[in-house]
Amino acid sequence: MIFDYNKLKGKIKEKYKSQSRFASIIGWSNRTLSLKLNGKRPWTQVDICKAMSLLDLKERDIQTYFFTPKVQ
Repeated sequence: MIFDYNKLKGKIKEKYKSQSRFASIIGWSNRTLSLKLNGKRPWTQVDICKAMSLLDLKERDIQTYFFTPKVQ
């Protein structure tokens, strides 16, 4: 299944101004973040927990930001 990360991308830009800055803060390369946001590399539970914390998201937001199916 392919997921839509547009809301996640927007939240990253809102909070960190760029995906590059967020990648640096979370400890990933720009390429790693890009692969995850484009569905080429999976998000692990640890990844999701780190991102949720850095983006000040609540547990109830997980579905919206990480598991919204992409409409083809």
